[in-house]
Amino acid sequence: MPPRARSAWFRTLGQLALILATAAVVGLAIGQPWPVITLAALGVVAWHYWRLRSVLVRLTARQRLTPPLGEGIWNELDRLLHRSQSEMRGRKKRLIEMLRAYRAAAAALPDAIVVVERNSQRIQWFNEAAIGLLQLKYPRDIGGPVAQRLQPLQLSHWLASGRNAETLEVTSPWNPAATLSLRLIPYSDDLWLLVARDVSRLLQLEQMRRDFVANVSHELRTPLTVVHGYLDMLDPAEHPDWAPMLAEMQRQSQRMTQLVEDLLMLSRLESQDSLPAEETVAMSPMLTTLRREAVALSQGRHEILVEDAAAVDLWGSNKELHSAFSNLVGNAIRYTPAGGTIRIRFRPEGTRPDSKGAVLEVVDSGYGIPAAHLPRITERFYRVSTSRSRESGGTGLGLSIVKHVLNLHQARLEISSEVGRGSTFSCHFGAERVRPREDLALSFEALP
Repeated sequence: MPPRARSAWFRTLGQLALILATAAVVGLAIGQPWPVITLAALGVVAWHYWRLRSVLVRLTARQRLTPPLGEGIWNELDRLLHRSQSEMRGRKKRLIEMLRAYRAAAAALPDAIVVVERNSQRIQWFNEAAIGLLQLKYPRDIGGPVAQRLQPLQLSHWLASGRNAETLEVTSPWNPAATLSLRLIPYSDDLWLLVARDVSRLLQLEQMRRDFVANVSHELRTPLTVVHGYLDMLDPAEHPDWAPMLAEMQRQSQRMTQLVEDLLMLSRLESQDSLPAEETVAMSPMLTTLRREAVALSQGRHEILVEDAAAVDLWGSNKELHSAFSNLVGNAIRYTPAGGTIRIRFRPEGTRPDSKGAVLEVVDSGYGIPAAHLPRITERFYRVSTSRSRESGGTGLGLSIVKHVLNLHQARLEISSEVGRGSTFSCHFGAERVRPREDLALSFEALP
C-alpha cells in the first residue's frame, strides 16, 4: 500500500476510535453508555454509506468530477479513482486516434480491402478502393454475405478454402480489360482480410517482356545460321594459323545458338497455362535415354548410376519432361569434377509403401551450392559462379526451364545442397500424375 494511502487509512481508523471514545465518555456522564455508543456507531455507518454513494455517483457519472479535498480514506479513494479515470480517458483517446489513423491508411490504399467475418462470411468493413474495384456500396453491403455481394466472381469454393486459399487471378466482370488478383489473409480467429488488386498493368508488362525475348531470340536465329554456314565452309587445315580462332568462334556460336533455343523454349513455357497434349510417359525408356545422354556428355569422366525403384510411369508431356530431366542431368555433369558420381533415381514419394506420388532425383558429388543462393537458383541467368558457368558452357536458363515444366505438371522442384559434398535436385509428382506400369520389375544399372 502506498504511504499516502496507508496514512489516510490509519487517520480514518483514528477518527473512528476518537468518535467511539467520545460517545463512551458522554454515555458514562449521563448514565447511558451503550445507547450513546450505539447511536454514534450508527452515525459512523450512515456517514460511510453516504461516502460510498458519492463514489458510485462518481463511477457512473459521464462528466469529469473534481474529487473533494480532505485527508481521509474516502478522499484518497476519490483521488485514486479520479486519477484512474483520467488515465483511462487518455488511453482511450490515444487508441481512438490510432484506430482513426489505421482506418484512414486502409481507406487510402489503392488495393481493395474488405474485412470479412470468418464464420458467417459477412462483410464488416471495406475501403474506398473496394467501391471501384469490387463495386461494393456503402452502407448497403455492410453485413451482407461477401460471396453474394461479389456474385459475378463465383468465390464460394475459393472462400471455403480459408487459410489454404491461394492467390486467385480473375478477369473483372465489371471491366473486361482489368484483371483482379484476390488474396484471403486470416489476421485473427474471427476475421479475414480480402485484398483485391488490379494487376492488368503488371500482366501487360510481363507479356511485353515475353514477346520481346521471343522476338529477339527468333530474329537471332537467321544471323546465327549464316555465321554457322560460313564457319563450316572454312577448313582449319587450309589455314592452320586460324584454327584456334575458328574453333573458338564455332564454340561460341554454338553456345549462342543454345542460348537462343533455351530462350525460345522458356518463352513458350511461360506463355502456357497448361500442357497442350498429355500422354503416359514411360519412365524405363526415359531413364535409359537419360543415362545414354549422361554417358555421352560425361565422356567417361564420371560414374553414372541409374536406379528405377518407383515401378510407375508419369502422365504429362514426354518432350517437356525429357527436357527438364536432361537439364538436371546436364547440370550435374557440368558442375561435378572428373571422378565424381552422378545418380539418377526414380523412387516412390516418401518411405511409406502405400505412397502414391513419385520423385525423380538427380544426385551429384560436385561443388555444391551455398545456402544463400538456393532461393534464387531457379531464376533465369542467375549464376552461383559466373566463371565456372562459362567454363562449363551453361546458358543460365536450365533450372528456370525445369521449374516451368514442373509447374505445368503440377509438380515441384526441391533443391538441397552442401558445399563440397554435392547437390540433390528432386522433382516431386503428385498421385494425379502417376500411372501404374505394366512391367513391375525394378531396374538397377551402373556404368563407370
